[in-house]
Amino acid sequence: METQEKFYPITVAGVQRQLPICPVSDSLDIAAFVMFSDVELTVACAKELLKKCPDFDVMITAESKGIPLTYEMARQSGKQYFLARKSIKAYMRQPICVEVNSITTAGSQKLYLDQEYAEQMKGKRVLVVDDVISTGQSLSALESLVHSAGGNIVGRAAVLAEGDAAKREDITFLEPLPLFFKLGK
Repeated sequence: METQEKFYPITVAGVQRQLPICPVSDSLDIAAFVMFSDVELTVACAKELLKKCPDFDVMITAESKGIPLTYEMARQSGKQYFLARKSIKAYMRQPICVEVNSITTAGSQKLYLDQEYAEQMKGKRVLVVDDVISTGQSLSALESLVHSAGGNIVGRAAVLAEGDAAKREDITFLEPLPLFFKLGK
């Protein structure tokens, strides 16, 4: 028997999309928000987020779906961004490391920031950027990297705040995104 795929309709930054509903556990589904390949959505979201964000010198994001958003925000603002990598690369020297657990990734993972980036971030006003903030674990890991580098966090920004994250007053976001709990689980 075929099952009909379910979608969550959303309009963000004036752009309409249908997000597929995907299971992440026996009791929880999420609406999958993926900006990769969606230039229209990425450009529109970057423009709207920049209007809402506090003044900053540089941005940081994790090696994930937040990369296109952060790149576009950097392109539009003319400000530099840094990338926290998921593994150590040959070119990295003395990387700073933190561990993170995320709702969309099984188990824990590590994030690394090159010492060169850390030196460039020192004393700067840093905007932490991600595509979706849910549990806040990825955000916390990025904040730890910024603090280790001597940067000053001036804001936290995302396109969507998922679940209880939408109630947080310390993040800037464009739209809330519900979680979908399965009854009886």
